[in-house]
Amino acid sequence: MFVQHILGLSGLCAAILFIFGLKRMSSPVTALSGIVVAGIGMVVAIAASFLVVFDLSEQVRPHLTVNLVLALVALTIGGGWAWLRGKKVEMTAMPQMVALYNGMGGGAAAAVAAVELSARDASSAVVLAVTAAGALIGSISLTGSVIAWAKLDGRISKPFRFGGQRIVNGALFAATVLLGIALVFFFDCQALPFIAVLFFFGALAFGVMMTLPIGGADMPVVISLYNAFTGLAVGLEGYALQNPALMIAGMVVGSAGTLLTVLMAKAMNRSLANVLFSNFGDAVVQGSGGAQGEMKSADASDAAVAMRYAASVVIIPGYGLAVAQAQQKLYEFVKLLQAAGIDVKFAIHPVAGRMPGHMNVLLAEAGVPYDIIYDMEDINADFANTDVALVIGANDVVNPAARTDKSSPIYGMPILDADQARQVYVVKRGQGKGYSGVENLLFFQENCSMVYGDAQAVLTRMIQAVKDLGA
Repeated sequence: MFVQHILGLSGLCAAILFIFGLKRMSSPVTALSGIVVAGIGMVVAIAASFLVVFDLSEQVRPHLTVNLVLALVALTIGGGWAWLRGKKVEMTAMPQMVALYNGMGGGAAAAVAAVELSARDASSAVVLAVTAAGALIGSISLTGSVIAWAKLDGRISKPFRFGGQRIVNGALFAATVLLGIALVFFFDCQALPFIAVLFFFGALAFGVMMTLPIGGADMPVVISLYNAFTGLAVGLEGYALQNPALMIAGMVVGSAGTLLTVLMAKAMNRSLANVLFSNFGDAVVQGSGGAQGEMKSADASDAAVAMRYAASVVIIPGYGLAVAQAQQKLYEFVKLLQAAGIDVKFAIHPVAGRMPGHMNVLLAEAGVPYDIIYDMEDINADFANTDVALVIGANDVVNPAARTDKSSPIYGMPILDADQARQVYVVKRGQGKGYSGVENLLFFQENCSMVYGDAQAVLTRMIQAVKDLGA
């Protein structure tokens, strides 16, 4: 009984730490400490789980030795591998790592469900149903996240689509759900192992089939969606295990992931229903034909001089900045402008980069102060009074076609109004289209000039040009 009280108290402490940590993660200023607090909560929850052995009978306890050793080995390997990968991962690979770890969470929930179902000692049909639901959602999250990782990592370069795909996917999902229902109502039948294998196979296959047709440009929404799935699966399995820490952590992650999914879908002008039924990603087609005129090019030094003598500059970072690993050079350039009395701000689109918050993390890594970083809704009104907008590696999130061209696949998507600045410079490696394959009308406007080259090299020349002015 004493052990049960300790387990309950530790679960409550872990849950409080999870919630408090997540709250602190809502602000860039406190996010790092929030991660540490939530990590401590996880350590508490894991450590408490080992106390169960002291609440078992003397006859059962010796048989747990192998399981305890395996658990410790798994913690050592998993924790060690995650620590090393986390220390070495490049910023451009961060979305892939997040997708993989998210999938692991869903897979862990599905594995717990498989163990519970194989034990055949569930107390009620409700617990069985919850366990099966967690297994379904966790399995989908596992394989879906792996496909998302492959798309983000360039291992799958194009969406995989065929005629009647939605019908096939719907039939596969329906068949998997029916198998899950059979697990609940025919729990004692001899065919249960066979039904369970088919059920898990169907759930894993559906995760693959659900994600394959989605275009790479929509991966931020996919990551958010599977994050919500993983949280929900963990919460359901926490209920099946009667583990308060898992229940609360899963519900918090699931609700936060769902809210983020809605916000990401809104930022890309897609409905949540469109996301859930795998219709999004169809917009990744040939771009608007409304582009007229020619792209004008400018030298990096000329662009730097123009910003040095401007009163206000707004910088829009994109994935190209991460690819070039030029965030440190960018902040060095910004500090030179600030030292000259120029008002410099950063504008962040909700889906800039390859995952939610990607650009915020990138700028934080370079040491950019949080108070000069603004979200889209907070800075869009400022562009009309901005002397220079500097776009680095961003494309679709500054495309005016989203406002003006009804034939464009991205029409209606909220964008950063960089085109309304008096002068726009776009740092870009070439004349290729963005991740969605849509032509960017901004590049052809009279007030826009292209600065071609790798962002690292371009910013190095810009820095030198500003320094030369003061020589």
